[in-house]
Amino acid sequence: MASETEDRAYDLIILGASGFTGKYVLRETLKFLSSPSPLKSIAIAGRNPSKLHSTLQWASSPSTSPSIPIIQADTSNPDSLFALAKQTRLIISCVGPFRIHGRPVVAACCEAGTDYLDITGEPEFMERMEAEFHEKAAESGSLIVSACGFDSIPAELGVMFNTRMWDPPSVVNRVEAYLSLESERRIVGNLGTYESAVLGVASAGNLQQLRKSRPRRIRPNIPGPAPPKGPLIHHHKQLGLWSIKLPSADSTVVRRTQSTIAALPHGVPGLAESPSFSQTRSSFWSSVKPVHFGVKLGTKSFLGLLGTILTGFFIGLFGKFAFGRALLLKYPEFFSAGLFRKTGPTEEEVEAATFNMWFVGEGFSDEKVLEAGLKPDKEIVTRVSGPEIGYVTTPISVVQSGLVVLGQRGNLPRGGVFTPGVVFGPTDLQKRLQENGISFDVISVK
Repeated sequence: MASETEDRAYDLIILGASGFTGKYVLRETLKFLSSPSPLKSIAIAGRNPSKLHSTLQWASSPSTSPSIPIIQADTSNPDSLFALAKQTRLIISCVGPFRIHGRPVVAACCEAGTDYLDITGEPEFMERMEAEFHEKAAESGSLIVSACGFDSIPAELGVMFNTRMWDPPSVVNRVEAYLSLESERRIVGNLGTYESAVLGVASAGNLQQLRKSRPRRIRPNIPGPAPPKGPLIHHHKQLGLWSIKLPSADSTVVRRTQSTIAALPHGVPGLAESPSFSQTRSSFWSSVKPVHFGVKLGTKSFLGLLGTILTGFFIGLFGKFAFGRALLLKYPEFFSAGLFRKTGPTEEEVEAATFNMWFVGEGFSDEKVLEAGLKPDKEIVTRVSGPEIGYVTTPISVVQSGLVVLGQRGNLPRGGVFTPGVVFGPTDLQKRLQENGISFDVISVK
């Protein structure tokens, strides 16, 4: 419980800080350790203290490394994780793939009453943690929030930003997100994303079984009919993008958020929220509208989609078999046409990359248009944009989420397993992201 963790040794422990993404999360965190912020003390943890020491030097460069404790902990050793969780108010976990390494960390945090954020984009892991640990986390006062990186903070806040633009009498029916990755150099994806996709194919049936075993989620009341499925590949003339449907975690996370708010229209009350924030929370959720939501990956040319199509083909073909998965994981650069590689991107490639995520909202100018059975006649396009997604935007997103948890804990739910939208939607997280290089813009209203 938050009030019982105030006197712990650390505000934050970053678990898996020496990994591909973890080292960038550490570098981003260090920016706020010496500045006025609720972050006063941190430690880093993982299996290899020597690697963690080298990572700390890299993340601190060109400055001298600060005196930050290094703690040895292993996801195969539950006792080490519980001891870790008892020392801190918050753990940010960067240890993936989460379907393999994530559960023991969540279990330890629930047992210790410690708050937990991660950067996963694995739907099965997230929904399994919700099914298994929500009641335990609510009881212990542990706030468990997955998908706090590029998956799925920009999507969650982006779709809310779009729907809040729809003032009465207009009503929104659907929002389609188009993700465009851009760079003057070669775009190299996050290897963890590739590994998760490969392992996700193998366990796709498990997610369906899990969903069937649980009570049906409350469906939000979305005005108008569900949109047609449409073609797999689409050219959006206004955006100038060729796009392909993306089996992204963002869609499932947004749907989970909308289901929670359908059951709790004013959101989840904070542990010890102020009267003013209670009013802010209620007002915020009354302005957010439920929508049909999907994500597409977009490029300026049709040829730009070929690498994505080829990668998806190989993962779908070989990911169902153990031998095929071994090949996919051993030779990511070959099977992804260079989109992923074991060494990850260079510093120059990271610095050169950016993203634009366009949110195309469609709906009706008036309920009378909807009631007459006519097609949508209004469109609002918004955009979330920022730096490279895996190693810059993800650290910014999860670190700012962590600072909200540490600095505004009383305004957040007492405990439980929630999506980032449910927890951070009414807070100032969007403002914080904007102050740190991620922009939210209205592009057009027509």
